[in-house]
Amino acid sequence: QVRLVESGGGLVQPGGSLRLSCTASGTFYRIASMGWYRQAPGKERELVATITSGFSTNYADSVKGRFTISRDNAKNTVYLQMNSLKLEDTAVYYCNANVIADRIYWGKGTLVTVSS
Repeated sequence: QVRLVESGGGLVQPGGSLRLSCTASGTFYRIASMGWYRQAPGKERELVATITSGFSTNYADSVKGRFTISRDNAKNTVYLQMNSLKLEDTAVYYCNANVIADRIYWGKGTLVTVSS
């Protein structure tokens, strides 16, 4: 069983920055890709960014140039640096991990609120 715990969410003004972290714990062989998704009120969950174990990244068009995903394989941790935050970035942010020879796991989410 793998557990993912997100942290770093909170309230920030438009134009501000936040850094989210997500750490995987438990018994597993290796994690392939990790990613961040978000779900705003009344909307479906959507991709924000993903990163492979080889550090290849993919971003949603809406966050390109503002968000940066990174990971520390030794710590089984993925980060999301969010800059120039906009009102429409308000959502619950979830991380996931694709565990080799197992399945995709999800965290419980961390709330990011962008408001003046």
